[in-house]
Amino acid sequence: MSEPVLSLQDARLSLDGNAGRVDILHGITLDVIKGETLGLVGPSGSGKSSLLMLMGGLETATSGTVTALGQDLTQMNEDALARFRRAHMGVVFQSFHLIPTMTALENVAVPLELSGHKDAFERAEAELQTVGLSHRVDHYPSQMSGGEQQRVALARASAPRPDILLADEPTGNLDGPNGAAIIDMLFGLRDRHGATLVLVTHAPDLAARCDRTVHLRDGRVDDTPAQKAAE
Repeated sequence: MSEPVLSLQDARLSLDGNAGRVDILHGITLDVIKGETLGLVGPSGSGKSSLLMLMGGLETATSGTVTALGQDLTQMNEDALARFRRAHMGVVFQSFHLIPTMTALENVAVPLELSGHKDAFERAEAELQTVGLSHRVDHYPSQMSGGEQQRVALARASAPRPDILLADEPTGNLDGPNGAAIIDMLFGLRDRHGATLVLVTHAPDLAARCDRTVHLRDGRVDDTPAQKAAE
């Protein structure tokens, strides 16, 4: 078997809130293999998005280890994590997180410029063409529909050719046709760049397209659905 691209060993996450310390994830052990498409599914509040944040180094495990491409994310400071994500990861959120004062082209070019690519704008334009937005390169987020903004977010995440693509409910704010188009584009980008894809979703049709699904419940991996499927 290939070496895992992502590996969590007894990873736990607790956060301090107004009501005191809250335990979010309880001892998650999970490997994700290079080129795999993994869907994280489960009811609201089960810890799916928190697990994705651990994988991306956007949250730090309270205990246990989170390893990406052989690097222990739990031992990195914020600057090191930011550099690692910039070099190796693309992240797509349910909320598009575009910079409102920048055009579509500029939004996609930002991570490329930060990575030192001299052809940042050429690559950004090519990526926008791939997601069908060559006619929107000079438009600002406020001038685009939700589906178009999510396509810009996809282009931005995939333009640096990341090893790992993380997507948190990428179709959650979109209607059916736009959501289906984003799903096709997300898998198409994965196939074109050979990235490992991990996504959080409530959509059964999206989960069904993944190579494997992991069910979460109450911050733990729930093996019950897999056992029932095997019977």
